[in-house]
Amino acid sequence: MTTLLPPVEIDDPVNVAILSISEDCLNGFDKDPIDRISELSGIENETVIDRIRAMMQAGVIRRTRQTLHSINLAEGALAAWKIPSELLNEAFDTMARIDPFTGHIVIRSAQNSSPGSEYRLWTTIKIPVGLSIDKHCQWLAKETGAQDYQLLPAKKVFSLGVGHIRRKGIDIGARSKQPPQSFTPRIVRLSSNEWQVLDALRREFTADEIKNNIWEDRARELGVSLDSFFEVASELDSKGVIGRFSTFLEHSKPSEAGIRVTGANALFQWSVPPGMEEAAGEEIAYHLVMTHVYWRAGGEAKFDGVNLMGAAHAQNKEKLIEHFNFINKSLLNHGITILTQNIFWGERNEIHPSEISLSLYEKHCKIHNIDPS
Repeated sequence: MTTLLPPVEIDDPVNVAILSISEDCLNGFDKDPIDRISELSGIENETVIDRIRAMMQAGVIRRTRQTLHSINLAEGALAAWKIPSELLNEAFDTMARIDPFTGHIVIRSAQNSSPGSEYRLWTTIKIPVGLSIDKHCQWLAKETGAQDYQLLPAKKVFSLGVGHIRRKGIDIGARSKQPPQSFTPRIVRLSSNEWQVLDALRREFTADEIKNNIWEDRARELGVSLDSFFEVASELDSKGVIGRFSTFLEHSKPSEAGIRVTGANALFQWSVPPGMEEAAGEEIAYHLVMTHVYWRAGGEAKFDGVNLMGAAHAQNKEKLIEHFNFINKSLLNHGITILTQNIFWGERNEIHPSEISLSLYEKHCKIHNIDPS
């Protein structure tokens, strides 16, 4: 007898219900995230397990993991790279291949020509605390032929989520009913025991590991009781280093059926006068289309004073432009002056978590002859 496989496409109603929760609604540490997804989605537990497993095996879900606020665990920044056009795609491939400490890698092009529009490769970088991001970038520049780079570290985070399924078809101007949960990055020091549990928490799950009591095997690996594992995990959560339990969709490539999660992605950029950054960041983050909103330093000289950046996704560029224009009107209506604005459109991207391990970074430096100090 032939066994019917569960539907794996993102337009299946049951999958929509599950993904609307599992993408970015489970903030912090949860002792049983699968049960929580079932509770919030209204889909029975066994079906949640079967569907997530099937979507992972089909590549619709590209990874399932407990995310971290690694911005509180490592030195990090957004980096913009000026690279000759003929080397751009090769530089993209090189960074993806040789550097586990570079996470999001995106080739972008600016909507309008402006200072900084020649910086077309954008990446995130995180390295262990106390070491030099600049030296890491100098090494990457030599490897890729970059002519220049600009680091844009976060001064404040106003929004940090994903939720592509929840945001599909979102109305122009749709706003959150809750104030943004903003936070200022701060480095948190952890004990060796906390690092052990953190490493177990953040490792990606395989499809076979998706089940109830999902942390039981991780605790067993460490040789600790489940209660002890939960105790340390909860302490890590209270220290602000735990992000969310999340199923990450493949949002840049079509599925086998040709369905895309999103058709366009953009990095919105603004500069506002000094003193208005927090008010502007909070107002931008109220808009549900925004997945990430940051107040960033470093944009003064090369990016026409840009100090606020945010990511958004939609089915097409036209819809994103409508969202962008509405946000601009909203900022002005709240008495916030916009000095400059631009959109950087995503063209090619590779998304994966940045590594943050000190021991792995030391090995990386030895292999590539990098002076990390």
